[in-house]
Parts: sequence; C-alpha cells; structure tokens
Amino acid sequence: MPSMTAPNLARLVRGAGLDHSVILNALSEPVFVLDDANAFAYVNLAAEQFLGHSSKTLAGRPLTDLLPTDHPIFMLVEQARAGGHSITEFGVTIDTPRIGAHLVAVDVAAISEHEGHVVVALQERSIERKLDHQLIHRSAARSITGMAALLGHEIKNPLSGIRGAAQLLEASASEPDKVLTRLICEEADRIVSLVDRMEMFADERPIERGAVNIHEVLGHVRKVAETGFAGQVTLHESYDPSLPPVFGNRDLLIQALLNLVKNAVEAAPKKGGEVRLSTRYQQGVRLAIPGSGSRVDLPLVVTVQDNGPGIPEDLRPNLFDAFVTTKPAGKGLGLALVAKVVGAHGGTIEFDSDEKGTAFRLMLPKAP
Repeated sequence: MPSMTAPNLARLVRGAGLDHSVILNALSEPVFVLDDANAFAYVNLAAEQFLGHSSKTLAGRPLTDLLPTDHPIFMLVEQARAGGHSITEFGVTIDTPRIGAHLVAVDVAAISEHEGHVVVALQERSIERKLDHQLIHRSAARSITGMAALLGHEIKNPLSGIRGAAQLLEASASEPDKVLTRLICEEADRIVSLVDRMEMFADERPIERGAVNIHEVLGHVRKVAETGFAGQVTLHESYDPSLPPVFGNRDLLIQALLNLVKNAVEAAPKKGGEVRLSTRYQQGVRLAIPGSGSRVDLPLVVTVQDNGPGIPEDLRPNLFDAFVTTKPAGKGLGLALVAKVVGAHGGTIEFDSDEKGTAFRLMLPKAP
C-alpha cells in the first residue's frame, strides 16, 4: 500500500469516480489545501482537530492567521508551487498557543489542475516514537567515531604493556599462577579485538562512490544469508524493477544491509519467521546538508522488514547508539555501523516497530 504522502494524496484527490472528501476524512493525518493566496481551500477532519478550527471557520482564511509568516511551511509551499512538484521536509516544529507544540514531517505537492493550489499533509513525529530522520543516525555515528578514536589511542597501548608484563610473569610463575597470567592475556586480546572493530568508525575519509545496482547488492546479501545464518527463516523479495542505480559504495552497502538482514533474521520467530526485502521509488524526499543551503534528493527506498516481536520501547530512542542491543551476547555495534554507512552516503534511515514486526527503511540518493 502506498504511503499517504502529499503526492499520493494529490493523486487521490484527482481520482476518477472517487469522492475525495470521503477518502481524506478517513485519514488520521492532517491534510489541507491552500489556494494561490495561501488561504484554506479544503481541510480534512484530522486537520480540523490539529488546527483547532472547523473547516467552515477556516474556509478562505489565510494560513498566516495560524502560523507566523516566517514559518518553514511557507517556504516549502512556495518551492512546491514554483517547481510544480512535491517536496518533503522532516523535523518541522509547529508551536503556537492555539495548536500546541508538534514535531512533524511536512509533505507539500502542487495540484497541476488548479494553478497555485497545493496540498499539505502533516505526519506527526512523536519524539518518543519516531527517529528524527535528519539528525539521529548522524549523531550516533559521530558519537561512536569519537569513542573509537579515544579507545584506539588511550586503551590499546596500555593493554599491550599489560599483556607483555603478564607474559614475563608467566615465565617464572607456578602452574596455578600461570592460569591467571593466561587469563590476563586472553582478556587483553579480547579488548583489543573489540577496539579494532570499533576503529573502523574513526575513518572519516570520503567514501568512493559510483552507480550501484541495489538489486544486485540485495541479491548478494540474500544469497549470503540463505547459505549462512538464515536457517529456517524465509526471505521474500519485492523490488521495483525500474529503480535507477544508487550513488554509493557497493561493499559498504553490502556490509550495512547484511547487518540489517542478520538482525531481522535473529528477530524473526524460529517457526514461521519471515524477512522481506523491498525497494521502491519515493518522489519528493529531500534532505538538508548540514552547513550549507543545499539539499540532496533521496528517492530510493530500501526496506528490510521482519515479523518478530518488535523492538522494546525503551531502546528505540537510542537504537543507533553503540552498545545498544537486545541480544544477550550482542556487542551493539551493528546498527551503529549501519548509521555510519548511511550517513557517509548522504542518506537517512528510519524504522517502525510494533508487536507485529520491525521495518528499517534506508533512503538513498540515485546516481547522477
């Protein structure tokens, strides 16, 4: 089922033989139409509740009566109107005495049949339930990068000295004491191995990128999973065959997707476990590049979905941080690595989880 973004809503409004009011009023997300003067031309029931006014009182009323003129929504409306296309912005704050404080994703699409008219859809992002698409995975990647650099410089050298001292003591130690010196060496080696795995996060060099067939990458990942760790879990594929190439690094994308698929397999039930790999093209998703006024289009969506019990509520806000894991023997580095890889590609990652399963979605740029 397509997501209820502004482009899809605009198509529904234009759907032949369908009453758009019935369709839009059935949605739980606020949707409204603005005319060429930014006055309300249509408001669905969810928008009435969100804005705190009835459709009758809002009809013909300018949006500036509810939001300040410098609010980001006006910029998005003008961009969509001028370009005649759709645009999406995540992490927009709406905070007024009448409406209250909300963190939303805003979808805006021009309605070609009515010049100057745009449809606006708001998707509320509760901080406790949703990741901030633009910031959360980048923050996780930056935090573990700094941690990796600190561990590499400040821990490995002393551990080398500790291990060397234990080896010297072992030469003249009694048999009971040799057991302890060997334990010291083994534990030092284990910590060094962990630090080595983390040091990959400290590499901040730009990655080499080119046109990558994401379906070939997913096929490779599926083959590795089915011949290795998938066990009795069934893997399904649902791909958009017309999808253009990703602008990315094949090896890093394989590494990230392998981590996601492995997590999905481990989360799925042993009996009747299923993991679904899917791709689709999503028009209009654009991500702001930090430190610049430019934006990058992220139309390619790759989803890894399982039918497991879902992610515990208390772990969701920090899921991409290092050492956060639901596995008894897990290290908690897999999703942190995925966050770093996605960030290095200029993309973003989000997830939805409930008692019926979890879906991770990677949004990536297409090759120029």
